[in-house]
Amino acid sequence: MDSPPPILSITGLTKTYASGQTALAGVDLSIRRGEIFALLGPNGAGKTTLIGAVCGLVRPSAGRIVADGHDVERDFRAARSRIGLVPQELATDMFETVWATVNFSRGLFGRRADSGHVERVLRELSLWEKKDAVISSLSGGMKRRVLIAKALAHEPTILFLDEPTAGVDVELRRDMWAMVRRLRGQGVTIILTTHYIEEAEEMADRIGIINRGRLVLVEEKEALMARFGRTRLSINLKAPLVALPPGWGDVELSADGTTLSVVQAGAGAGEPDIAALFRRVAAAGLEIAGVTTTRSSLEDIFVELVGTPAEDLP
Repeated sequence: MDSPPPILSITGLTKTYASGQTALAGVDLSIRRGEIFALLGPNGAGKTTLIGAVCGLVRPSAGRIVADGHDVERDFRAARSRIGLVPQELATDMFETVWATVNFSRGLFGRRADSGHVERVLRELSLWEKKDAVISSLSGGMKRRVLIAKALAHEPTILFLDEPTAGVDVELRRDMWAMVRRLRGQGVTIILTTHYIEEAEEMADRIGIINRGRLVLVEEKEALMARFGRTRLSINLKAPLVALPPGWGDVELSADGTTLSVVQAGAGAGEPDIAALFRRVAAAGLEIAGVTTTRSSLEDIFVELVGTPAEDLP
């Protein structure tokens, strides 16, 4: 059975500025309909430039972008009407009311007036009580909610969230991710960038890592965690060891001699051989004070990968 076509297809996307700086270098990326895709990368990696190119805010030097069946260059209006964007910056008309600016955003993309839809969006974002407030009077968190409402006003099928939780409070962050899950349930495709990598680990179906304008990898989150993750078993001893016994070369001893550790890495890492290590400890007559097991987070993996050239990845 053939897989459905991607909702967003990016081929050979390149952006070189007049200064000679290359922000994107031949990016190929396909986004599946209805998924949550996290695009991660350090500052200056090309995330915002890529989003800008898809949304028509940045003119690519080369490449092709197709959004929900529409070529972004040849059929820009139809393509852009499929896309909602929540930018990093709090950029909106500060002297309009919430109701007016969200309605205007709907009309801007050629949608007929639909007060019922706008009301639903405002209520879902806890903005209904503020619908007649001038935007300049709102708190930073409320202004961020307005940006999300504007992005959803024209019922996009693709939603970009560019650092959506930067500088917002815990309540808004929690509400936003609940909203993202609801949107995904309604068939909206979500593409997000975030510096809070634990959010990507919790929310995303797939992860893409971009660095210096190139995609380092794109992989299912679970497969990525299995491929690059590490599991560490640590045994705390009641009395310190001066040195490891002979033949324990796969075991690490802490500098103070109180902790033995063994690490398993790579695909399907799972648990280290706990029983074997315990047998060694018992045979050596060592007394155990405690045991801990830790696994790599997505942030651990990200930090490792952004310093690894794509051609050197396993």
